[in-house]
Amino acid sequence: MNSVQVQPFEENGYLVRIDFNPTVPHCSLASLIGLCLRGKIQKNVVERIKLDIDIAEGKHSTEEEINKQINDKERVAAA
Repeated sequence: MNSVQVQPFEENGYLVRIDFNPTVPHCSLASLIGLCLRGKIQKNVVERIKLDIDIAEGKHSTEEEINKQINDKERVAAA
């Protein structure tokens, strides 16, 4: 499995998917790591992208919850 995937998306845009592994399955900073990845990429990538950041499957005890948080616009804005 590739940790970073980039593919054409809509007109003149890209779908960027990033799967990351937290340090341990109960890492308390996993959501912060995901939000930092999102912030850095959105700030530094000038191309039009749809960004999807997830914890790699089976790598965290609450991955589904955290994946929702780091990919939901309202939750990201609140964080």
